[in-house]
Amino acid sequence: MQSCKQIKLSTIRAQYSLLSEVRGCKSIALVACIICRQVHNLMATITASASPAMQEIGKAPSTSPPRASATLTRYRPSPLVIFSACLVLLGAGGPLLLRVYFVHGGQRLWLSAMLQLSGWPLLLPPIAVSLFRSRSDGVDNLLLPPRLVGAAAVLGAFYAVSCYVYALGSQALPLSTSSLLLATQLAFTAVFALLFVGLRFTPFSANAVVLLTIGPAVLGVGPSSGKPAGEASRTYWTGFCEAIAAAALAGLVLPLVEVAMARYGRRTGPAARVPPPYATVMQMQAVMGAAGTLVCLLGMAIKGDFQAMPREAAGFGIGKTNYYLVLIWDAVSWQLLNLGIMGLITCASSLLAGIMIAVLLPLSEVLAVIFLHEKFDGPKGIALVLSLWGFASYLYGEKAQKKLEAQKNEQQAAKKTGDLESVTP
Repeated sequence: MQSCKQIKLSTIRAQYSLLSEVRGCKSIALVACIICRQVHNLMATITASASPAMQEIGKAPSTSPPRASATLTRYRPSPLVIFSACLVLLGAGGPLLLRVYFVHGGQRLWLSAMLQLSGWPLLLPPIAVSLFRSRSDGVDNLLLPPRLVGAAAVLGAFYAVSCYVYALGSQALPLSTSSLLLATQLAFTAVFALLFVGLRFTPFSANAVVLLTIGPAVLGVGPSSGKPAGEASRTYWTGFCEAIAAAALAGLVLPLVEVAMARYGRRTGPAARVPPPYATVMQMQAVMGAAGTLVCLLGMAIKGDFQAMPREAAGFGIGKTNYYLVLIWDAVSWQLLNLGIMGLITCASSLLAGIMIAVLLPLSEVLAVIFLHEKFDGPKGIALVLSLWGFASYLYGEKAQKKLEAQKNEQQAAKKTGDLESVTP
């Protein structure tokens, strides 16, 4: 009897407090948040004042979905996503230095493929520091599960093949042309994400995919469109097809990494909505890089690249010392790019990673014209405009989609709160 009186008094106080807080609030999301908080406090009071049997019921885990919060009104990427995007932009020098290697006499394809993967030892010190600082929480909780390590190794070997095909295309094409062709990986990423991840197309994302596919196709108008002087048409078109194949393979790897993280990682339940520690991102990239490097080393051994490197360095167009500097800094730049892509996949989605690769397109165009003095003709300009148009369309559609999802979540939260009030005596 005494507990019933306490419950009634608590209910009256909660109603008075609710009315005083809601009065003057104009935001539906804020009102919903206040109501949910008051209901939570009231239920805690009821549980504390109830009988022992009711307290045991209150201690049982809740199966209801988590309540919505006012933070859903605006989409704000996490700091890890922003940091990963910055790493992708810092890695823009990777394609440029790879083209420098080919322009000044480099011809070893497996070596150039290994440059795109061999920077993974740079991740070992930060991984060790991260694990050492988190040792009190249990190092085993931060290490990748064995099945995820195996999946990452397989994907790393597959990515090494993609890098080799990309090196084939980069050898025959100017950097600006190969960059535009590589931008088609967004279309392949969207298609494979639809098949493997369950991505839903919106009118804006479909428009972006179409534009980013048509843009590079403009380069095929005429046999001399983007073809360097003195290069055979057959060599140019072979490199053209190889660059498209590399884009398709890269577009396949990105969704598969997301699938592997979702299936074999620990991001399940409510933790799936929280970005994982960046140590997880670095471990994934290190495993993929190590597996891909082994594949490239095997290819180099078969093709005799180790014996050919000293001769190639001696005849390099800008000197022997610069030959090794180009290799080292190219590996570092590609590692920044790959780490940023892995961070976007792990903390956001594979489609966002593909979008950031497409963002590198204008930067690669500018760098190629400035440092390599490549020709920027009409077809390249049209392809660049269409690609930027597609990228802008995707960004606008993504923002509109996030806003629509936030509004739906707010409406569902308000509806659930109204249902709770209707059943409260």
